[in-house]
Amino acid sequence: GYIVDNHYALKYKQQAVERVFHPPRKHDRNPLIVGEGGYVTVRQNPDSGLFQMWYQTHTPRLDAQGKHKGSNYAIAYAESKDGLDWQRPKLGLLEWKGTKENNIVYKGITDQRASGQCLIEAPEADRRGYRYLMSYHTGGVKKGMNGIRVVGSQDGIHWDKSSDTLLAELHSDTLNSIVYDPVEKQYVMYCRAKHIYRTFRGDILDTGASRRVARMTGPSLWEEWTTEPQNMLIPDELDSTRQFNFFYGMPVQYHAGIFWGSLWPFKMNTDVVTELAFSRDGIQFERLPARPRLLDLGKEGEWDDGMVFGNNWVEVGDEWWFYYSGFDGPHGDPTARQPGIGVATTKKERLISLRGPRSGGVVITRQIQWPGGKLLLNADASGGEIKVRLSDAKRRVLEGFDYDDCVPLDSDSVRHTVRWKEKSIKSLKGQTIRLEIFLQDADLFTFRAGHAE
Repeated sequence: GYIVDNHYALKYKQQAVERVFHPPRKHDRNPLIVGEGGYVTVRQNPDSGLFQMWYQTHTPRLDAQGKHKGSNYAIAYAESKDGLDWQRPKLGLLEWKGTKENNIVYKGITDQRASGQCLIEAPEADRRGYRYLMSYHTGGVKKGMNGIRVVGSQDGIHWDKSSDTLLAELHSDTLNSIVYDPVEKQYVMYCRAKHIYRTFRGDILDTGASRRVARMTGPSLWEEWTTEPQNMLIPDELDSTRQFNFFYGMPVQYHAGIFWGSLWPFKMNTDVVTELAFSRDGIQFERLPARPRLLDLGKEGEWDDGMVFGNNWVEVGDEWWFYYSGFDGPHGDPTARQPGIGVATTKKERLISLRGPRSGGVVITRQIQWPGGKLLLNADASGGEIKVRLSDAKRRVLEGFDYDDCVPLDSDSVRHTVRWKEKSIKSLKGQTIRLEIFLQDADLFTFRAGHAE
């Protein structure tokens, strides 16, 4: 159970238990890659442990006077044994800037444009035998081929053009994140609703504010979707007070029943930052009231002081690693900035906690039918203590499971096992109970039933 919101009908006793945001920390080795980087996606190969990175790269098109007239886009590849030291192999696959001595792995269905890549996690039955699935955006090619497409690969380097399929004829020129929803058994894409503001055919006099987060759904990855995107996350009054009146995009990841979004608030036409958004249904997203940054701009003069585009995390041991692309200049002038790629880290599942005050506070869950196994807490009690009491639906304490029966937790761990002196919670399998978690100078991040590793 994640306590990012009030899904579990949390109640507070004594002093208020605070909801606290814990941003990941930028790594001291940053930037990991210098002079390269657009949208970045990283995956660790489950078999070899190799870190694999795909990032958008571009080269400006300039007119005779040297003015910027657009860009050419492609998907580049890098790999690393430890996630910090990255190599960009010369693959010799595709021509880029007049040579094949490069790390370009895909340029789109017609070798003209590939941008906004997203690695898709899909059930095995939907993968058509491919180990890697990638969505991307292409434009300026043949009628009926422009838009969001998906392509498969066995190694993440050689992409099978024969599998390249149009998902949506949509001019959504950002990172379009595609997530499988296991509850609704459908695919969800987070994109821009540019069918309202811009089309591939004809002219629209007023292009409108298309930089919002929209959502559309489809039954599979290998056919064109018939739904239309609907805006579902729009800047509000608090964003306006800070002049972040646009959302550039939002990579989304599904984990533990929650859709986790790395939202990109955009101040026209300069800064882009990364915030956390989260949802239990993939439609209604919540943002923290103070709008803290998941990844903020670097200090003036640093390599990422202009824009930071965060993405989904990679789980590395007991940590979450957030790779991101950074720029040292504004959005509005591509010739006045240099890109780079960095990483920020935190302990796993530790973005938001409930923190108990010095005098102690209690978090009481809704009724839970205990599925069996141990009670595991991801919590930091190194400055205080945590105890857990178990009660029934009417909050009558279960014998042997009161606070005095609980062995206090007073350390920091992503997987504490909660124990009682005489009884085990395993014996309550199938029963309806409540957890009453006492926090004194301690942070609670998650609770779950399971087995300690």
